[in-house]
Amino acid sequence: MVRRLRLWSGLFLMAFVFTHYANHALGIVSLEWMEAGRRVFLAFWRFLPVSALFYTALILHVLLAFWALYQRRRLKMPPWEFWQTLLGFAIPPLLVMHILGTRFAHEVYDLDGSYFSVLLVFFVLRPDYGVRQLITIAVVWVHGCLGVHFWLRLKPWYPRVLPYLAALALLVPVLAAVGAFVAGQQIAVLAQDPAWLREVEATVQLATRTQAAQIALLDNIVLGVLAALLLLSLSGRVIRRMLDRLRGLVHLTYPDGRRVAVVQGTTILEASRGAGIGHASVCGGRGRCSTCRVRIGTGSEDLPPPSLEEKRVLERVGAPPNQRLACQTRPQADLEVTPVLPPSVSPRQAEGGADYLQGQEREIAILFADLRGFTTLAEHKLPYDVVFILNRYFAAMGAAVEASGGRLDKFIGDGVMALFGIERGPESGSRNALAAARAMAERLEDLNRALANDLKTPLRIGIGIHVGPVIVGEMGYGSVTSVTAIGDAVNTASRLETMTKEFGAQLVISDPVAELASLDTTGFSSHRIEVRGREEGLTVRVIPAATDLKLPEKPQDAKITKAAKRVAAKAD
Repeated sequence: MVRRLRLWSGLFLMAFVFTHYANHALGIVSLEWMEAGRRVFLAFWRFLPVSALFYTALILHVLLAFWALYQRRRLKMPPWEFWQTLLGFAIPPLLVMHILGTRFAHEVYDLDGSYFSVLLVFFVLRPDYGVRQLITIAVVWVHGCLGVHFWLRLKPWYPRVLPYLAALALLVPVLAAVGAFVAGQQIAVLAQDPAWLREVEATVQLATRTQAAQIALLDNIVLGVLAALLLLSLSGRVIRRMLDRLRGLVHLTYPDGRRVAVVQGTTILEASRGAGIGHASVCGGRGRCSTCRVRIGTGSEDLPPPSLEEKRVLERVGAPPNQRLACQTRPQADLEVTPVLPPSVSPRQAEGGADYLQGQEREIAILFADLRGFTTLAEHKLPYDVVFILNRYFAAMGAAVEASGGRLDKFIGDGVMALFGIERGPESGSRNALAAARAMAERLEDLNRALANDLKTPLRIGIGIHVGPVIVGEMGYGSVTSVTAIGDAVNTASRLETMTKEFGAQLVISDPVAELASLDTTGFSSHRIEVRGREEGLTVRVIPAATDLKLPEKPQDAKITKAAKRVAAKAD
């Protein structure tokens, strides 16, 4: 709940800042445009309910920042989080005088809060205030953009819009600063005339010495309160740490055998960071993503139950009961933990996705395909031509697999591995794998026609399909991580693809595939083969050309066909 309040209050404040900076940017046109924009800006933001929400969000965001500082057991954090935190704590001291000198002075002393009077102070009367305000523009914007970025990067659509948002993030503060500078320079030029300046000071209602002193006093009081809150947060951490030590230490054991001693109440993520152990955390330990998940071993019975927010995230990613969020779990006794994801996990994996990604046994169909004689062909081609032909081949085969509902696992040399039925089961997987085989054969014929002038002999392909239990999950390292499958069924499918050479056929499938897909195998020869690693033999069907496959109708297609026949019968 606290993190949600910080997020939404921050987003509300960022909306205010964006519109405020957009108003500043109008100074590029003229000071009159700035004032016209200001009237629209104030009509919304000084509307009582909106104004009340703004100051509530402002005070709440500041207080929750101090609370977050107190809550941390360790101050060690990633660089981006350090800068966001540092800039965040720098904002109140920079901003207090500006708020007091504009909104407070207008409401209490009925002073002129127009751009004219503010820029007069910044560029003529107190240039040091102007420099501080320019710094404030940058600090506020960078702090807000960091927060928005590390919130949005969990969204699957964010990478597509990131370049545009990055351009906007750069343009807004620059245009705001330029607008204020251009308008300020207009006033500075006019102020070079002493008579004009005396007239302005006489007609524009600026703060008197007494009022300025009162505002300065209030500024010091607010800064004192902020300093007291900071001191309270830090001293509270020290006192809590002393009390925690009296209650004793807990030891966390990691898979590599390392044991980390921490005080009770420290989160698992804080313990990992403090010990220099790499631990994924895309959202920075805010409980928004699921990348810091750990598998709990010995000691799980002593853990406090997950909070509602943690439970919601775990349910969203389909985590099993023995997994917890490291950023939310505070061990009270010794515990064995195993991080689920590698430290270099990408934001794409933050949403968790399907539950099988972390490893499950499933019965699926596996397809292997390989080009025949391509090595010999490549020996007589330039490297560019080889790459060109292979890319055309991969594009055609990949499109056939995906159009048939399969998942491309990997390209191995000039071979293809694809998985079918991960989510829909072996029956659907077997049907789709056969459909993919036929589509691959058809697309290969199209490709041969397109490359007829580049190939002495047409490209040939061998395809093997088998179905069986495998372990499915995201495997790999760093950026080279993908969904794949391992198991005897995978090895068998690969073996069937190799056997297409022995049989001189384009496709070899196992009987279980044909049975699950309800395939009519009439006319296709049957063979009993021995597969290394299997105690029993395996019956396979040899199909000379995959285009000869007569695929069974899907259940829904069958219903449509029957209904169409009934309609036709009635029409006759």
